[in-house]
Amino acid sequence: MPRSVRDVVFVDGVRTPFGKAGGMYANTRADDLVVRCIRELLRRNPQLPPERVDEVAVAATTQIGDQGLTIGRTAALLAGLPKTVPGYAIDRMCAGAMTAVTTVSGGIAMGAYDVAIAGGVEHMGRHPMGEGVDPNPRFLAERIVDPSALVMGSTAENLHDRYPRITKERADAYGLASQQKTAAAYEAGKLQPDLVTVATRDPEAGWGLAVKDEAPRDTSLEKLASLKTPFRPHGRVTAGNAAGLNDGATACVLAAEDVARELGLPVGMRLVSYGFVGVEPEIMGVGPIPSTEKALRIAGLSIADIGLFELNEAFAVQVLAFLDHFGIADDDPRVNQWGGAIAVGHPLASSGVRLMTQLSRQFAERPDVRYGLTAMCIGIGMGGTVIWENPNWEGGK
Repeated sequence: MPRSVRDVVFVDGVRTPFGKAGGMYANTRADDLVVRCIRELLRRNPQLPPERVDEVAVAATTQIGDQGLTIGRTAALLAGLPKTVPGYAIDRMCAGAMTAVTTVSGGIAMGAYDVAIAGGVEHMGRHPMGEGVDPNPRFLAERIVDPSALVMGSTAENLHDRYPRITKERADAYGLASQQKTAAAYEAGKLQPDLVTVATRDPEAGWGLAVKDEAPRDTSLEKLASLKTPFRPHGRVTAGNAAGLNDGATACVLAAEDVARELGLPVGMRLVSYGFVGVEPEIMGVGPIPSTEKALRIAGLSIADIGLFELNEAFAVQVLAFLDHFGIADDDPRVNQWGGAIAVGHPLASSGVRLMTQLSRQFAERPDVRYGLTAMCIGIGMGGTVIWENPNWEGGK
């Protein structure tokens, strides 16, 4: 029996402030971070009956301890959703939340769900990347991957080798710009609507309240130039031109567009297409280039059609390689206009929904822009891109 594919919309998204690994969330459970996001989504959208949520997909890269036990299901129960609401866990490393979104969107498009919640969490202070993993020795013994493929910072150094035009000085300048744009966005009140406050506890200082990201810092090109290059002697990757190790969570509501309209839910973005690809693991940062080409091809669009970009800044070199490939200037105002992960942090599996939430907010301010994209590189050699349409686009009226 033939089926019609339904339009999928991004309704609303939130995130916790991102903390430094083992920083302000040192005594906060990972699952409680994502539960806080789900509860806030329900509070902000009271017109969504909890029983209308058909699925909860939550990503975590290290699915162990308080990030394990099918965290989508346990987070749904802890957030107070009806016990009839199912849930599951996803792992695609850095693109976990992005994959949670695209996976449940596929279910919505074909009619399996009407409304779903997708998100991600990473507590890198409690669960460092790679905790408990056991890579098959054949990876190295049979030279399936280069040894550097298992160290993300080393893959970024490899990318610098591949693109000699992307110097350390250029990467540092990009990192500084990310910090400056984030500071300006906070000053203008652009980031605060995304954030949910989180109660924190310190054994000595007592209770506190997380209200903003912990990682942004005031710096300069001179300070950035003096930082160590931990992945290679005289290398180019530093703590100043790469995202840090972070703790945080995100979540969003997705729905069929007709259901969103029926329930009176806001429509922030309309899903157009997405693409995931594999690349050489030792230069995983190049992944967003072919994944974007794939998503554009599926959508029948070109890069010139994209009016806003939210690119995850795992490393400055990764973003700069993307910009060079598509002929976009380092300081193009369409790109990461509120800063990025170099400033606010990158709690791995949660970051994809941060990108989407920010793009949705920007769409609301830019009725002159029809299309935007969110993209990120992914560990073990992958890239992911999602293209979105602005429902506020004036050209469609």
